[in-house]
Amino acid sequence: MTMPGPIDFYFDFSSPYAYLGSHVIGPVAEKHGRAVVWHPFMLGIAMQGEKTFPLTQYPLKGDYSRMDFDRTARYHKIPFVMPADFPKLTLGASRGFLWISREDPEKAVEFAKNVFAAYFVSGKDISDIAIVADIAEEVGLDRAAFMGAVQADEIKAEFKSSVEETVFKKKVFGAPFFIVDGERFWGADRVGQLDEWLTRGGW
Repeated sequence: MTMPGPIDFYFDFSSPYAYLGSHVIGPVAEKHGRAVVWHPFMLGIAMQGEKTFPLTQYPLKGDYSRMDFDRTARYHKIPFVMPADFPKLTLGASRGFLWISREDPEKAVEFAKNVFAAYFVSGKDISDIAIVADIAEEVGLDRAAFMGAVQADEIKAEFKSSVEETVFKKKVFGAPFFIVDGERFWGADRVGQLDEWLTRGGW
């Protein structure tokens, strides 16, 4: 029997909705016998192409978006504290994820979940590579090897290529973004629809 294809989950570590989406997609995937494949990318690249900005930087949307981050977290019973310094450039964490996932995708997901929690629960500065290296150590990785990897030209080039493919070829323009069986869903609030799509076989 052929196993069903995975759910591809595209995220930026600085996106509140991606953090929330990372919590809700797992149970849905498990329900349908699907794996979740995590893909970090840089939401800022997509925003440049779309000529948009983080939601909190819009004069009318800003206050609403902050309220909705909190409300959505409460709805799903997910711990959430809006970081005082938002958003953050998370190249180091994203490159680190890529490096870890080469050898151990499950360890990479554990690392990613801890990075998300460090920012959206503990308020740590995840743009600081030393803090990200602390998180890598917490999940059992060698700190020196991690620090070397995120600065390696090979990893930098691989991540740059991955982001370009994600944004310009796969047309991923927001976070979280999910693709399953060729069907695309944008936003943590579309996970319920994704669930129903898989249940019904589409419509």
